[in-house]
Amino acid sequence: MTHAIFPAPTRRDGNAEIAAASGMETLEIVGRLAKSDVDNATLDALRITADRLCSEYPFMPSEQLLIEGRQWLRRVVDLTRQNLTLAQHQEVLALSGWLALLVGCVEYDSGNRHGAEATRRAALQIAQEADHAEIGGWAHEMKAWFALTTGDYHGVIAAARAGTEAAGSHGVAVQLAAQEAKAWARLGDRRQTEVALDRGRRLLEGLPHPDNLDHHFVVDPYKFDFYAMDCYRLVGEDRLARTLATEVIRTGTDFDGTERSPMRNAEAKVTLGVAAAREGDLEQAVTYGEAALKGERQSVPSLIMVSRELAAVVRNRYSTEPAAQEYLTHLQDLGRSKPGFLPS
Repeated sequence: MTHAIFPAPTRRDGNAEIAAASGMETLEIVGRLAKSDVDNATLDALRITADRLCSEYPFMPSEQLLIEGRQWLRRVVDLTRQNLTLAQHQEVLALSGWLALLVGCVEYDSGNRHGAEATRRAALQIAQEADHAEIGGWAHEMKAWFALTTGDYHGVIAAARAGTEAAGSHGVAVQLAAQEAKAWARLGDRRQTEVALDRGRRLLEGLPHPDNLDHHFVVDPYKFDFYAMDCYRLVGEDRLARTLATEVIRTGTDFDGTERSPMRNAEAKVTLGVAAAREGDLEQAVTYGEAALKGERQSVPSLIMVSRELAAVVRNRYSTEPAAQEYLTHLQDLGRSKPGFLPS
């Protein structure tokens, strides 16, 4: 059902979707924003636009998504200066909050750490002004993600717990639990990792199944499997991590081979590479590791983090092997083109 509404990226026409749902073309929406008063049809069209952009996060090139996200964020923020009812003002604030979250995520994916943090703080401020618990929870989740990829694992735990308190019963609480579990796994605390994962599973079981699995700010069973995969790889449960990685790739790939979730798939390939390296299969480990680096849509900080884990296993076990040296050299070359990518 989801992919009937949000089909594969090569078959999507965002403007046509907006027009079909709202009866307006993009230019008409922008024209209405220039008026002194805004009707509910315009707000509906803006809501559809924000949902479309959030749903294109998994696969749209980051440069394109960043341009569109910033453009629409400016338009929505400008709307707050017009004559709005209280309900409309709340709606506009919420839309600007969602777009700020999206822009911040893409900024961080692209390696713009400082810009992403500024945008995240703006989203948190909007959430507080609008009294919007869900947006506030996601702003804290972004802080946890930033801390995770920079090695501040105790910072992850603090941000996840602050976000859980802010988010209440919203679905972001599931992802906050998963981020906390990932931090505990990297700290080597197996018990706390399981506690956090169990909490996330219980929260997820109490939520309705989402209508749109492509939406970046939706947590579903497949996304939770992706987080659990990361945790089990870190604690050495290779068989379980491999099973989850295979499932992540299966659910993230369309019937024709198109990757619906290329960033998740890339990290799943690294997980398969780590498992292969630990089992003595260097050739397969390197093959998976190289495949993970080839995607056009990447979350650079997250890919850096997991690729370093594979590099560490390869270096420790196969440092004298030509294939290992070639793979590590490739990572070093990427380090010159993408600051921070050098494996530690």
